[in-house]
Amino acid sequence: MPVPAKLIDLLDTDQVPDPESVSIDTGYVDLLPQSELRDATARHQSLSQRTMEFPLLAPIYEHLWRPAGVLAFMGFNVKHFRTERDKTVRALGLQPGSTVIDVACGPGNFTSRFAEAVSPDGVAVGVDVSVPMLRRAVRTNRHPNAVYVRADGTQLPFGDGVFDAASCYAALYLIPEPFRVVDELIRLVRPGGRISIMTSRASRYPVIKAGQKRILGATGLRMFELTDFTDYFQAQGLTDISREVYGVVQYVHATKPSN
Repeated sequence: MPVPAKLIDLLDTDQVPDPESVSIDTGYVDLLPQSELRDATARHQSLSQRTMEFPLLAPIYEHLWRPAGVLAFMGFNVKHFRTERDKTVRALGLQPGSTVIDVACGPGNFTSRFAEAVSPDGVAVGVDVSVPMLRRAVRTNRHPNAVYVRADGTQLPFGDGVFDAASCYAALYLIPEPFRVVDELIRLVRPGGRISIMTSRASRYPVIKAGQKRILGATGLRMFELTDFTDYFQAQGLTDISREVYGVVQYVHATKPSN
């Protein structure tokens, strides 16, 4: 099965010189670097990241694991949880014809919603490193305007400024180098494009914060300060920066300035 033309137009030909030769018999496009680089990526994964590779997690992630975990972290704000995907579509400014990348897409529950929003002519690209998650995505969140890709979020195989919007939800706190992923989101979005992230928020109380760092840090899960991403976006020249906080979860949205 050939790589969809909509995806080929977005790829960085330096990293993927012959995209038409890539097979997607699995239902997703595997563009993860091979041999030594793939092995190095696996060796540097945290315990939390390795958990996402566990085959039995993918089938329960969308309807059990994520709702239970995120709702608890959000302070059981059910109303927000139910409207989370629609609010993200609005925050990203998605409309028919848009191109959007969903980094660390998991089983594709946000990617498929994005695909609905950009139909009939746009494309939503869901990217993850986990084979079980991508297999689940192509089974349960397939959409004519969604394409799933296996790739490293710190070195994404797409051209500069080829997306109208980019998101990374519920993953930056698992990644050893989260700001490399953020840099990639900024690189991939066109001037005037939107970026949305959802990640953790450290407690305001020193005793609790110390416990979070000690206990959660042992698993590779990181708690971010409220200003970590707003300050970073501002330092990178982004504008229209906003933040929403629910429990120990924060959403940060920003716009890449027009040239």
